[in-house]
Amino acid sequence: MADRVYLRHSTDKQTDARQRHALAALLASGAPVYDDPATSSRRPSLERAGFTKLLHEAAVGDTIRIADAARLFRSVADILALRPVLIRRGLHLRVESGLLSGIDLAADDPGTKMMVNVLASVLEFQRDMISENTRQGVAAAEASGKALGRPTALDDGTAADVVTAYQQGTAVKALAREHHVAPKTIRRVLDAAGARQLPDQLDAPPVPEEPSGPAADTPVTLDLPGLLADHLRAVGDDTIRQALIWGRIIRRGKGYSIRLTMPLELHHAALQQSAALAAEGAGPAERKAHRVYAIRIRTANGGNPA
Repeated sequence: MADRVYLRHSTDKQTDARQRHALAALLASGAPVYDDPATSSRRPSLERAGFTKLLHEAAVGDTIRIADAARLFRSVADILALRPVLIRRGLHLRVESGLLSGIDLAADDPGTKMMVNVLASVLEFQRDMISENTRQGVAAAEASGKALGRPTALDDGTAADVVTAYQQGTAVKALAREHHVAPKTIRRVLDAAGARQLPDQLDAPPVPEEPSGPAADTPVTLDLPGLLADHLRAVGDDTIRQALIWGRIIRRGKGYSIRLTMPLELHHAALQQSAALAAEGAGPAERKAHRVYAIRIRTANGGNPA
């Protein structure tokens, strides 16, 4: 049973010095450190690279240590999503300071569940108040005529020249080099002028390659091992995450599976997106879970390789 330290700060202008001070004794003892620098609290903990790595390397009985609750979650929804994962993996979660200090947030008893929900609600209220005060401050500044935000990198005349050059065939990166700005600045100017024709589904998740075989688009029901489900909630695309939400949870002793009914091509996509669990650095349980799911897909596909 080991302690594992988790650190996070929101922007590249912030540091984790205060967190390290609160966790100084653990750091001095050599506890492994996992961090997510310049990571907004709006990103759920299960979708952060540093915290996901911690979950993969932690063993049953290990304790996750954080300086304050806001480093890991800021809303009731966040802690409600996180607690079942920690409980299934047999991990503990302790905060060194603040309202939640002294409580094992991963304890699976009604009293802890009630306490965590109440205090998480307080944290969410605090965050909402900060956001409201910020919006009021911005509105007051705009009303007084103050210019907000960073000054534009390109003046109006240069921006017009950029749009004209782009319409004549000059590439975005070439324009960025010419005007000594980042490509995203050029794209912002072009978008403001309506010069770029953006696809209707620019932000849509990539469509997974359709595997060969006659059953690729046929809905089939397969059980996805819980270890793969935990991984896919953090790294899977939106289609796979939505499928996990609608899946049926099947308890198996201390573990679980999710029964998914979806086209076989999405099962293939889920397998591909959990390929990291089959890599050499993954644990034996993760590799076995990946192998079991691959066998189920291959069987459903008439014996063809996944």
